[in-house]
Amino acid sequence: MKYRLVFTKQYEKRARRFLVNHPELESAYLKTLKLLEANPFHPSLRLHRLAGRLSGLHSISITLSYRITLEFLVTDQDITPINIGDHDTVY
Repeated sequence: MKYRLVFTKQYEKRARRFLVNHPELESAYLKTLKLLEANPFHPSLRLHRLAGRLSGLHSISITLSYRITLEFLVTDQDITPINIGDHDTVY
């Protein structure tokens, strides 16, 4: 099953800013997006549901320190990234 990443303008702006500040993570970021699109349940992404004020969103890991929060719509096979950054930024 193939999933589709749906990027909002707001997320694209956040991702550009993130990559300007962390150019060393560009390769890991792009690898994470490819894996997310191919298989969002792959164990290395560490996909998990969020609770509290972020209830309804999911999170995946780029590295141990950096995350992407997602709106994960399984029924449509659409995955919409919401935010990117370190643990304190996205949570």
